[in-house]
Amino acid sequence: MVATTVKEHLCSIHRSLDLLGEKWSLLIVRNALRGQTKFSEFRDALGVPSDILTSRLATLTAAGVFERRAYREPGARERSSYHLTERGRSLKTVLVALQEWGDENTPYPGGRVSLAQKAGSTDAVLLAFVDETGARVSPDQVRLVPGPAATITWDAV
Repeated sequence: MVATTVKEHLCSIHRSLDLLGEKWSLLIVRNALRGQTKFSEFRDALGVPSDILTSRLATLTAAGVFERRAYREPGARERSSYHLTERGRSLKTVLVALQEWGDENTPYPGGRVSLAQKAGSTDAVLLAFVDETGARVSPDQVRLVPGPAATITWDAV
């Protein structure tokens, strides 16, 4: 048997997409943020084929996005439920960013399907760039630049 190694990508976006870049992964996390924990809930709500759901849940669990917990319904065999870890819950920011982008750039003709609101109220919340002092910064004034681990340079955007 030949050993293989996985190349560690320098770019955090690349590494994130390696884990989350398949659509079912983020939809499973979205539904978990809405309170679903059971395999059958994910399968039924998303319409995802069982083999793909099994694979995605295994990958997300191995990556620390979910943790498995055993449960048993009366008269049934023991099963696993899937609960977001802190790492998984932090994906809320990513999903809200995708939601805001989609609402702006690929709107649904019938209106917004999901809203981001402050817990305990109906006040809308938006994602924003803020500087170290907490002041809001326009996306036009934000640029991506090489970080300390970058081995190449590029023109700043």
